[in-house]
Amino acid sequence: MKIDFASYLDIDSWMILVDKVKDLFPGLVMDEHRKTVIEFIERKEAICAKDEEKIVGTLLFSKELNMICFLAVDPSYRRKHIAKEMIEYMLPLLDRNREVIVTTYREGDSKGFSARAFYKNIGFKEGKLTEEFGYPVQEFLLKL
Repeated sequence: MKIDFASYLDIDSWMILVDKVKDLFPGLVMDEHRKTVIEFIERKEAICAKDEEKIVGTLLFSKELNMICFLAVDPSYRRKHIAKEMIEYMLPLLDRNREVIVTTYREGDSKGFSARAFYKNIGFKEGKLTEEFGYPVQEFLLKL
């Protein structure tokens, strides 16, 4: 498994993975996501995990907001610490004087059980309740 910044050559494989998990992301529109990925690649804020040339994990983050914007792992590659490794690759690029923010499902939402457990396991703490794309979510915060 190789973790590195994504490049333009990775976009098609990236989108194949996103298509597999798109139902877990309310409000995700594939064409818009593709454009977003290109913007993040240009800013060096897109990380991917590859098994050979196949992308099995994706991470978009914002240095400006100190935020994880999108994180996904291929269902057949889960429980292999890929998400944790991508986050560990990203953390040194963020502002250590500010908390890292991510939003995920609220407690009680069956779609969010694994994501909430993952973020708590790596040190994130529950934050405020909010909405994204008209869907109820919760912020999770990590102090560096």
